[in-house]
Amino acid sequence: MVAVADLTVLLLGGTGEARRLAALLVRDRPRWRVVTSLAGRVADPALPEGEVRIGGFGGPAGLVDWLRRERVDAVLDVTHPFAATMSASAVSACAETGVPLLVVRRPGWTAQPGDAWRRVPSLAAAAETVAGMGERVFLTTGRQSLAAFADLDRHWFLVRSVDHPEPPLPRRLTVVLDRGPFTVDGELALLRRYGIDVLVTKDSGGTMTAAKLDAARRLGLPVVMVDRPSAPPSDQVTRIEDALPWLAAHPSSSI
Repeated sequence: MVAVADLTVLLLGGTGEARRLAALLVRDRPRWRVVTSLAGRVADPALPEGEVRIGGFGGPAGLVDWLRRERVDAVLDVTHPFAATMSASAVSACAETGVPLLVVRRPGWTAQPGDAWRRVPSLAAAAETVAGMGERVFLTTGRQSLAAFADLDRHWFLVRSVDHPEPPLPRRLTVVLDRGPFTVDGELALLRRYGIDVLVTKDSGGTMTAAKLDAARRLGLPVVMVDRPSAPPSDQVTRIEDALPWLAAHPSSSI
């Protein structure tokens, strides 16, 4: 039986919640080994406290090998709510190795009075919906999702991302490089400066990028909201603080 003080915890990260949870574990549990894994899709990521590994595992089989080699005692999936491939790999690998898995997922956004949201199930559906709406679109679905909108030549797109997006891209496109958190005043100024008619976003939840929704509400702009993929079949909490009692109840893995 591995002592609780000697746990090795793998955080699947890349979110603000993952960085805060890593800091919480490193400071409050100094004898634990806390390793955060980042996908490596951002050139200059914000790094968490503790150990950091960057790059994919090579699918579920690669993750299985890594969990066994590093003698991991628990996995915390604190990835983006739309990181469905990584979450599925974690479920598969943890099921094969017997390593306990907890998903820490922030709640999605809820429409407020005055919001004009159109919920859609996918990026493809978002592109179809936008095709019948205003010409100037603020597209905040991530730089790797722009291909779904590449054929909409009638529209002009404003895209905000941390790094420059790669093709295929919409023909009429302006890119703003920036990283949240964002303010309502800043978002209002951005929407007005570019004469935005419609906002397209994913239901990411959280506070870092929620200001755009407040700004759209104030300006009476419609929002096309892409629904989240289904949550993985595993234990799940919405607050990082709830990971600590869960870890205490799962003191070691079976490998």
